[in-house]
Amino acid sequence: MVRAWGRRTALPPLLILGLLRLHYSSLVVAQGQEKDPATLFAQASGMMDLRKYDGALGLLNAVLEIDPNHSEAYRQRASVLRHKCRYEEAERDYNKHLELSPGSASVVKELSQLLQAQNSLQSAYGQFDSGDFSKVVEYINKIVLVFSPGCLKAKLLKAKALLALKDYSSVISETGFILKEDEDNLDALLLRGRAYYYLADHDVASRHYQKGLRLDPEHSELKKAYFGLKNLLKKTKSAEDNAAKGKLRVSVEDYKAALAMDPDHTAYNVHLYLGLCKTLVRLGRSKEAISTCTEALIIDSELVDALTQRGEAKLLSEDWEGAVQDLKEAAQKSPQDMGIREALMRAEKQLKLSKRKDWYKILGVSKTASAAEIKRAYKKLALQWHPDKNVDNREKAENMFREIAAAYEVLGDEDKRVRYDRGEDVEEMNMGGGQQYTFQYDGGFPGGGFPGGGGFQFNFG
Repeated sequence: MVRAWGRRTALPPLLILGLLRLHYSSLVVAQGQEKDPATLFAQASGMMDLRKYDGALGLLNAVLEIDPNHSEAYRQRASVLRHKCRYEEAERDYNKHLELSPGSASVVKELSQLLQAQNSLQSAYGQFDSGDFSKVVEYINKIVLVFSPGCLKAKLLKAKALLALKDYSSVISETGFILKEDEDNLDALLLRGRAYYYLADHDVASRHYQKGLRLDPEHSELKKAYFGLKNLLKKTKSAEDNAAKGKLRVSVEDYKAALAMDPDHTAYNVHLYLGLCKTLVRLGRSKEAISTCTEALIIDSELVDALTQRGEAKLLSEDWEGAVQDLKEAAQKSPQDMGIREALMRAEKQLKLSKRKDWYKILGVSKTASAAEIKRAYKKLALQWHPDKNVDNREKAENMFREIAAAYEVLGDEDKRVRYDRGEDVEEMNMGGGQQYTFQYDGGFPGGGFPGGGGFQFNFG
């Protein structure tokens, strides 16, 4: 039939008759060839050389239909069936060959290899069920695929074991070979998609799932994988959007829900943990933030953002040493980041302040105490710990009295107190460098008498 500008043109009757005769002649020739076992067997051998085993199997079936006693065809078909790990059929063909042509040592050897491969494949399935995935790969590589290199179910089992071993690159490679031979293999598409998924290459994973679902829309595992991925990405976006809008508590719940969807998805969960940690820091929930950032660092110890955020969380919880340690490590990994350096300076300052004496605590007053409250507390404690009043415990009293006097030296002076509260090192300025100051009790206190005082003087330095 000839098309001209979209219209059909009828062929002349004589031309049609000639074409029909040519077609009939071709069929006769083809049928004649199909009835020639030698020709078919030769074609099958050629197919096997080209590793076109399905084609070879069809031709060998045809040979044996024509000649049921063709012993070499049984042997060749057994070899093809062994290659494809159809072991029971292959064993029958090998035995049939030996029945027709007894005494073939090479065929006996091939039959032995078949049984070895069959047992190894069964063992591999057993090891998979028991969770010894390394052993599965070993059995398949060293035995099954040596004697049955075209065994699809062995290749798929190997890919499943590699996925369980988290060797995702190898899964991609193995399933790639399968899909090269059969691009519509649903099991290979699913396994390859899962490997990309666990590498957090979600776009490529989704394309594999979608292709499989176009071939079989009701495939349960492909549907579960595809919609599971969609829901994960949707929940993640919700968490990020809510954090950006300041809806921090809602964002926290979204992050936790996303993490619960697939705890094994570590390549992606590390970023969820980090996002959750940042949100918890913003909420001031330091304990949870530290735990969450630690989870991220267990997955990726080089994650600078997680170190930084954990350092910030430790600042919130007043773990100054821990904060300095984390932020110093983060600064070493990212020396150009000024934000990290600024946070480290804050942490180092807080650590230094934490090691100085807490004069408020020594006088037993709050940081908001008035000057009068500070003076009253000082007088009370000075009276309590005056060495002349503690003759039986004089050494301790002297130390306590010295601390009380030093506290009042700072907190009793308005200017020094303001600078102390700002974090300046007032103590070092006033007492460092061997500088002495004198605090004398000569029967009284500054601003009031001391009943029963006995003329006691200290030089503090």
